[in-house]
Amino acid sequence: MINLFRSNTFFPHHVQHRPDAPLLEVSDLSVRYDSTLVLDNISFQLETGQRAAVIGPNGAGKTTLFKVIAGVLPYTSGRVNIYGHKPGGHICIAYLPQRSQVDWRFPVNVSDVVMMGRIGKLGVGRVPGKKDWLYVRQCLKEVGMAELAGRQISELSGGQQQRMFIARALAQEAELFLMDEPFTGLDVTSQEDILHIMDGLRQRGVTVFASTHDLHLASEKFERVMLLNRYMIGYGKPGQVFNRENLIEAFGGHIRLIPSGAETLAVGDSCCEDENI
Repeated sequence: MINLFRSNTFFPHHVQHRPDAPLLEVSDLSVRYDSTLVLDNISFQLETGQRAAVIGPNGAGKTTLFKVIAGVLPYTSGRVNIYGHKPGGHICIAYLPQRSQVDWRFPVNVSDVVMMGRIGKLGVGRVPGKKDWLYVRQCLKEVGMAELAGRQISELSGGQQQRMFIARALAQEAELFLMDEPFTGLDVTSQEDILHIMDGLRQRGVTVFASTHDLHLASEKFERVMLLNRYMIGYGKPGQVFNRENLIEAFGGHIRLIPSGAETLAVGDSCCEDENI
């Protein structure tokens, strides 16, 4: 479980950007846990304002990829640069973890969590001022959570929890949102709420990189998709990546391909490996 107050994910610092460098550049990235190869030779770029999704079965390495970019996990080989610098200490990156990995019993309210996004701006040890609390209030208003500012996080629904995380990232003034399974467990209305907020992020020039199991949602709502199963099977426009051969390679026997006119629908990812890799 992630402790909202103690995980260094929530306390980034300032790193000077190189203006000539892409937002995110990953080259030949490999990650091992002991003797297990979790990510193998991953290479791609993200530019400012893009919305990209990473799709793959449980255990494919999606969470590991996000944690490496966020500077939470070390990598074995390759290169990861954020505006020309290695991961770690980037206030411009907000990592939004899977909701299942957060200890929601921790005695803290919504405003307190969102204020954590200001720590990198304030500096550790400085007390938030009136302007900071007003900014937190504005961020909560943008995600439709202003009336829940004083509510304990244990009392939130799944959709409200996700919107609170987004408000915290807004308070951080992050330029890259790493969203780990933001739609999992949400009803259709809550998913639409998150997608509407993502539309607003695009207008701000914020880049969103999100993991999901929903192939249809990724195809319809994201301009770039990555198909991942420890190694990168494809990266590009959904129509180019989501073909029969790639889907079979990614999901194997855990997916069914159903002909539908000129298209092939993919349903039924039932892989049961560790989803937190």
